[in-house]
Amino acid sequence: MSKFELKLPKMGESVAEATITSWLKEVGDTIEMDEPIVEIATDKVDSEVPSEVEGVLLERFFEVDDVVGVGQVIAVIETDGDVSSGEVVPKESEKTEEKEMELPEDLPTVEKVKEKIEEPAPVSVDMSSPSGKFYSPLVRNIAKKEGISLQELESIQGSGKDNRVTKNDILAYLKNGKQQAPETAEPGIKTATPEPAKASTRPPSPVQPVLGDEVIEMTRMGKLISKHMVDSLRTSAHVQSFVEVDVTNIVKWRERIKDEFFKREGEKITYTPIFMEAVAKAIRDFPMMNISVDGDKVIKYKDINLGMAAALPDGNLIVPVIKKADQLNLVGMTKVVNDLAVRARGGKLNPDDIQGGTFTVTNVGSFGSIMGTPIINQPQVGILALGSIRKIPAVIETPEGDLIGIRHKMILSHSYDHRVVNGALGSMFAKRVGDYLEAWDQNAGF
Repeated sequence: MSKFELKLPKMGESVAEATITSWLKEVGDTIEMDEPIVEIATDKVDSEVPSEVEGVLLERFFEVDDVVGVGQVIAVIETDGDVSSGEVVPKESEKTEEKEMELPEDLPTVEKVKEKIEEPAPVSVDMSSPSGKFYSPLVRNIAKKEGISLQELESIQGSGKDNRVTKNDILAYLKNGKQQAPETAEPGIKTATPEPAKASTRPPSPVQPVLGDEVIEMTRMGKLISKHMVDSLRTSAHVQSFVEVDVTNIVKWRERIKDEFFKREGEKITYTPIFMEAVAKAIRDFPMMNISVDGDKVIKYKDINLGMAAALPDGNLIVPVIKKADQLNLVGMTKVVNDLAVRARGGKLNPDDIQGGTFTVTNVGSFGSIMGTPIINQPQVGILALGSIRKIPAVIETPEGDLIGIRHKMILSHSYDHRVVNGALGSMFAKRVGDYLEAWDQNAGF
């Protein structure tokens, strides 16, 4: 018999921790190779952690709502076969020997090192409070960053196990407006100085449901999206430009080649990869649309990574990213778009799939909207909404004169951050996307 340590796997360059949302196996359950054991959630995506071995679940080290760091052991599995030495749980005798090992007296301790590198925290929040409440590292970090005192934490109603305050609880507290901290504080505990109340920052009056109303709890992702959207409006000065585009050539071209395209490539071609290709080309022409704001500095990205807003079965949206989109031809773009869309709908996206975006495209036309005013996906500075394609009467200019005909047209809605993108750039960019679409050769191959 051997014991295998199941660790929280690495989930992307910027992901350092995850929250346990559900255990799929109980202690004593038999586990197959690659069988999911636990469900986890990061700030971006929910996923499952599969087993790397066959065996029996011997021990679980974390409960639901606990925050776990990448590389931490979350469970132990007892197996019949051998496992590599790096994955075996140390024997008690080995642990004892390790504890009894003496260190040189002049070796700096962890505490001394921390004293040299750590800066004073703006708020003093211990692991647990005088009342015995436990606060996870993530909750404590948010409290420090937002200036929430220990007394305020004590006042927050927790929704986790044993009424523990979770990340969503503290974010909801911030969203609804912090209450003033008590005037008295325990000795040695720092408190945030309350600011004068402002009418614009007062939390809205609570809604009182009446008999017959249904109260629906927002999903975890819904809460994150809500906060992200409100934060974006507070951060960026949103401005919109609109361009009408004649896509008749594209519609006719797609109708002509779609069957042949599927036979040759094994993929259905939609309008999305065509639009994404045009956006990537326009960004290459206007690289100052491929930026982010960092204080008083502008970060101009080398790679063009296009976010593609995709609808989920529960009604929420997620934004997988097409990496280096300007380096893909139409066939390559189609394969990437279809793969991300399928995995998004099936909940199979990885954290890396939704990170690193530099500009976002959302297709509001798929829901019947002719145009929209989307909110910028921070920290990007622009988002382009694609309206529905409609047959409308239009003036057609010909060498013989103007005619009235039926054309396929759509509206592009470009929302951009007016702090760094002026109206000329925002409008010219949207117009350039439209120019690429209107210049499509309906007799071309693929």
